[in-house]
Amino acid sequence: MTTPIWQVDAFTSEPFRGNPAAVCVLDDPRPKTWMQQVAAEMNLSETAFVVPRDSGFQLRWFTPACEVRLCGHATLASAHVLWSEGLVESTTKIVFDTLHSGTLTARRDGDRIELDFPARVPIKVDAPEGMGEALGLEPELVARAADDFLVLADNEATVRALTPDFQRLGKVEARGVIVTAPAAEFDFVSRFFGPAVGIDEDPVTGSAHCCLCPFWAERLGKLKMIGYQASARGGVVTVVLDGDRVKLSGSAVTTVRGVLLV
Repeated sequence: MTTPIWQVDAFTSEPFRGNPAAVCVLDDPRPKTWMQQVAAEMNLSETAFVVPRDSGFQLRWFTPACEVRLCGHATLASAHVLWSEGLVESTTKIVFDTLHSGTLTARRDGDRIELDFPARVPIKVDAPEGMGEALGLEPELVARAADDFLVLADNEATVRALTPDFQRLGKVEARGVIVTAPAAEFDFVSRFFGPAVGIDEDPVTGSAHCCLCPFWAERLGKLKMIGYQASARGGVVTVVLDGDRVKLSGSAVTTVRGVLLV
């Protein structure tokens, strides 16, 4: 038995930039253990598993180490595969049913894809012990949104220059740590570190922008913004705050098409 699988660079229009995700389209659900093994084999920040349903598709996401509750770039990659491979008509909105984040949708917007995700409003908290030292900065502000911490840095240059101690940062009890600051060319810049879930630095993190969007909307006084995630690969995410939802949009490029032989 073979299973089709694709690798897609998300939140970029150029190959070998943005955030690569694997997308595995299944005829029927597979055991969680098998999906985790495939994700570890692919060794990307996320592997998405898509299963057709009467009303849309079931969607789950796995890092090489664990299943996650929400992932933006692998959702965008999944929608890109379904449309580009002719599995869904290009004019049809895609509905994803997820275990932990409810119903998510994707629609075509020209050559871009728009995702409808839940907003994750950050709440100011005290910094966990050792987090600032692990990051190598003195936070201006620390907030918590769902299973991530958000850290406001003093400026864009600080965010871009960070070289965290990942061993120490991995002891922080959270999926990841988002570090952000206002930017010159964009509305804001960010980076995402997730050593606790097996990802030292995620290249472009759609789900982090569910937190970044309401955070910067309040500070900048605008609902539509453009964020740049300043990893080595880099990626651009357009965000729109729509009540308790965030519209994330970006492009995607397929780089690998193949089959799993197991």
